[in-house]
Amino acid sequence: MTPISSVVSHGIFDSIAEQSNFNEFAFVTKTLSIFFVVLCCSRLEANAQSKHDPTSNFPTYEGRVMCGYQGWFRAGGDGSGDGWSHYSEHGPLTATTIHPDFWPDISEYQNTYPTGLTNQDGKSARVFSSWDQSTTDLHFLWMKEYGIDGVFVQRFFGGLRTREERLHSRVVLEHAIKSSQKYGRAIAVMYDLSGLRDHGEDCTAIIQDWKELVDELKITSQPTNNYLYCHGKPVVAIWGLGFPDRGYNIREIGIEKVIDFLKHDPQYGGCAVMLGVPTYFRDLNVDCLPDPYLHQLIESADIVMPWMVQRFTPLLQFFDATRYEAEVRADIAWCNAHHVSYAPCVYPGFSWYNMHGHGRGDNAIIYPLNQIPREKGRFYWSLISSAIDAKATMLYVAMFDEMDEGTAIFKCSNNPPTGVKLCTLEGLPSDYYLWLTGEAGKMLRGEISFTRRIPARETGQ
Repeated sequence: MTPISSVVSHGIFDSIAEQSNFNEFAFVTKTLSIFFVVLCCSRLEANAQSKHDPTSNFPTYEGRVMCGYQGWFRAGGDGSGDGWSHYSEHGPLTATTIHPDFWPDISEYQNTYPTGLTNQDGKSARVFSSWDQSTTDLHFLWMKEYGIDGVFVQRFFGGLRTREERLHSRVVLEHAIKSSQKYGRAIAVMYDLSGLRDHGEDCTAIIQDWKELVDELKITSQPTNNYLYCHGKPVVAIWGLGFPDRGYNIREIGIEKVIDFLKHDPQYGGCAVMLGVPTYFRDLNVDCLPDPYLHQLIESADIVMPWMVQRFTPLLQFFDATRYEAEVRADIAWCNAHHVSYAPCVYPGFSWYNMHGHGRGDNAIIYPLNQIPREKGRFYWSLISSAIDAKATMLYVAMFDEMDEGTAIFKCSNNPPTGVKLCTLEGLPSDYYLWLTGEAGKMLRGEISFTRRIPARETGQ
């Protein structure tokens, strides 16, 4: 192969030497300089290879059921230094400080912690801590046993500002990476903008955090890559855009810079961005800010997940089920027209009585216990079947372990401690919603026949 220097020397410069016009010589020299700059930049960009594995055991979100995973429950003595976070409003867990509306079934946990509450047999009521690797292991084991594809692990913005906060807040994510390897389940990161200040702060700390997760945790390049991909790209979710109860202005928080980085950075980018937005994002009304800028952001992303929790209820029975399906159908049509994938949100029920004052004042009316009843799984299945009938190809379940708002699908107890008001599973087995979520995945993929009637569980399942 002839060296480029030889071509330049014997080609262009020889012809230049035959010309007396200095301006022409200067023009050619400038052109050559630009050529070499472009060539060098092209080579540098080519050498800046992606840090993500090109393939994954979970190459697409299509046909999968993914759950949200909070991982935020702490217990005194678990080593986290976070006290009784999310079990108690403040201080030790007692009847007057209790925070969640469900109580966990702790019969299978390796490590449990005594609380200030008592069971019906008079013994101390115990809880798990999300801080323990054994807890995450058990949760991922359940996902495998019941055929649930995996989880989006939440990364709250309040824990991203400093290096120390990022290291502390990613402990559960580190556990999840190990457990996903052990049990062959998918994981993905969901950045929740909760904690972002109303003024004077942008969300670009996400960029540094993602770099650290990719470089230090090898989150997208594990020996067995179980990170969730879609369209051949690692999925990164950002939740909390367009909600009117949030003080920050989405035009002023640097979200475009974050999306551009995740999609186009030559080393850390190449990601499929999923945005968590209000239910009525399409029409920019009801629970959504009336700002068309939100549509611009969605169109720049790859997947949209509208937050449906608390927007639908079985108390309206058939009407609300049909309304949910109508929303999903219209959303899918809008997303198809705007070339964005769509992940409808489903949930088993809702309750946040204890985190709103335990019924003090008017709270019992505004935030009643069991506000959106589960009806022994019928409500959950009505959303699942409606989404699938509307031709949804993927599902987002809110949530795997969210006891605070009463949406948890993992194993909860029918026998909570005495002296407190808590929801139960209405006498159903503690694993019922895990099993039902597994059935949702089978129906989504066509492995079982479509049915609007809640499936009958055979003995031994």
